Amino acid sequence: MSNVTWKNVPTRTIAVGGVPFVYRELGPDSGVPVIFLHHLMAVLDDWDPRIIDGIAAQRRVIAFDNRGVGASGGSVPDTIEEMGRDAIAFIRALGFKQVDLLGFSLGGGVAQMVALQAPDLVRRMILAGTGPKGGGGIDEINRVAAVAYLKAALTWSDPRNFLFFPRTPEGKRAAKDYFARLKERTEGRDKPISLQARRAQLQAIKTAGLSAPDDLSVIKQPVFVANGDRDLMVASSLSADMARRLPNARLTIYPDSGHGGVFQHYRAFVPAVLDFLAD
Repeated sequence: MSNVTWKNVPTRTIAVGGVPFVYRELGPDSGVPVIFLHHLMAVLDDWDPRIIDGIAAQRRVIAFDNRGVGASGGSVPDTIEEMGRDAIAFIRALGFKQVDLLGFSLGGGVAQMVALQAPDLVRRMILAGTGPKGGGGIDEINRVAAVAYLKAALTWSDPRNFLFFPRTPEGKRAAKDYFARLKERTEGRDKPISLQARRAQLQAIKTAGLSAPDDLSVIKQPVFVANGDRDLMVASSLSADMARRLPNARLTIYPDSGHGGVFQHYRAFVPAVLDFLAD
C-alpha cells in the first residue's frame, strides 16, 4: 500500500444514521487517527495533497465529506453546532473512541464544536485559518469574499487565488502551485459542492460570527493554532485571540501569507503538525 497516495486512494462510504458519508483513509492502520475537517464550499478534492500525504506518512489520516457535502447524502445544516454533531456521529460510526482533529477555516469551527460537545472523543486538535465563535468581522468577511468572487469572475479564475494567497509574487507562485496540486487526482473525484450546501454553510458562518463567544477555557486538550499574517477572511488577530483563550494552545503565524498560509507553507506546517501530534 506504500504506493497509495491522496491522488489514488479509493473513496469509501459508511452509513451514519442511515445517511451515506464518503471518506478517504491513508497512512498506518493503527494509532489515533487524524480527522480532517475542510473549509467553506470544499469537498474532498480541495485538500492539499502535500498536507494529506505528508501527515499520512506517519499518521492515520481520514478526510470526509460531512452531511450534504460533496458525495455525502443528506442536507448541510445551517449551524456549526449541528455540523459538529454530524462529525461526531461520523467518527463514532467508524468505531473510534478517540481522535485528533485538523480543521481548516469552517472546519476549524466545526472542530471546536466537536471538542465542546464530545470532549472525551478528542485527544489533540489543529486549528488552521480559523477563529472563535463570536469573533466579529462577519460583515467584513462577506465584503472580502464578494470582491474576490467578482475578481475571479472577471479573470476566469478561482476566487481562492484572492482569498487564500496574497497578491505578491511569492503569493501568486504559491497559488499556482496549490491549484496544480489540487488537480493531481484525475480519477474518482468527488462531486462538486451543491447550492444548498453553499447557502447553509454561509448561513452557519454568519450565525456563528454574530453569536456569543464559546467558553474555550473548557477545552483542555493541546491545540496547535496556525494562520497566515495576511488572512483576509479570518484575521490572524482572531486566531491569536482564540489561542489565548485556549488553556493549552500554541500559535504559529506564517509570514507573507493569507488564509491559505498552511498550504503556502506546507513544508513547515506538516513537520510542525507531526511534531505536535507526537508529543
